[in-house]
Order: sequence, then structure tokens, then C-alpha cells
Amino acid sequence: MQLPSALLEQAVNEFSKLPGIGKKTALRLVLHLLKQEPEKVAAFGEALMRMRTETHICQRCYNLSDSLLCSICSNPMRKQEIICVVESIRDVIAIESTQQYSGTYHVLGGIISPLDGVGPDQLYIEPLLKRVQEGSVQELIFALNPTIQGDTTIYYIQKKLSPATVKVTTIARGIAFGGELEYADEMTLARSLQHRMPVENLKV
Repeated sequence: MQLPSALLEQAVNEFSKLPGIGKKTALRLVLHLLKQEPEKVAAFGEALMRMRTETHICQRCYNLSDSLLCSICSNPMRKQEIICVVESIRDVIAIESTQQYSGTYHVLGGIISPLDGVGPDQLYIEPLLKRVQEGSVQELIFALNPTIQGDTTIYYIQKKLSPATVKVTTIARGIAFGGELEYADEMTLARSLQHRMPVENLKV
């Protein structure tokens, strides 16, 4: 793609590094920004920089946060005794969009996958176990993608929790096996949460 400006080409190259953004889409975005007032472009750039430098990881659940605790963990209206265990922050966003869940979360940061070199020590499993050991947790809801790796992760954590007196459930399999949680529609996610089942019924 031959462009008349080196600065324009550099901006297009940077935008095209974003997932799902090709050179043509990147060019449209850059040309759109060129039409905007300088103040608007500056505000756009500042928002990106602040997002990158001022966004933190919640010290309790490992969700994204603007402070030490995320807005969910610090919300007194949320049921702190119920924890929904998810793989990634995108899954928190997906479940929150259903408006059917009023507990808290714990983001593992991935799932156990030996073939990909991901073991239990590379995930936020130990902090989850510590939250349960504190004694205030009544139920863990596993909302991991219904794959072999997801089920293996649930099985591993369940075994680690066996001495603890906490109810352990998983979301109902309204989501197809092998599917991805973030791509499920809101109704399927809502029903899966409402009809969760004991982990004992899960076979690996």
C-alpha cells in the first residue's frame, strides 16, 4: 500500500497491529482521526495512555481495576461468599453482560494445558485456595470453557479443595463442548449460570 506520507504510513502500520485490523481498516481509522479536531485526537491518545499506565490488576480477584480492589470486589451489594471462577477477564465481561450474577469472581489467568506449557503454578490458583481457606466462601462456581483443558483445571482445583467445606458447582452445559465462553450469547450464559450443577457430575 503506497501512501503519500511517512507519518500516515507509520500510523497505519501501528493500527494494523491490532487484532482483526487489516491495512485497509487501519487506513480508514487513521483518515478518520485526521479529520478530527486536534483536541479530540489528543483526548483519544491520552485515554489510551492512561488505560495502559493506570489500569491495575485487582489484588483479590485479578480482574482489571482502577484501584487496589476492582469495582466488583469492593461493591457491598455483591455476594462476597460466592465466587465465580473464570479463565480470563473477557469471561468476566461476558458474564456481567447477562446481569444474572451477583457474586464475585476469580480470574485464573488461563487454564492448565501441558501441551502449551501452562501448569498450575502459572495460574492464580493458590490465591483462590487462600480465599476459600479464609472461611467466608460458601460456593465456587466454575465457569471455564467446556474443553478438556477446562475440565482438567476444574478437576485439579477441586482436588486441592477437597478438605474444605465449600459447595463446588460448574455452569450448566448449555455451551457446546469445545466452545468459547466469550462467544456465547447472553441467554445461553444466563441459563448456564441459573442451572449450574455439582462438579461431582463432571467426568474428565
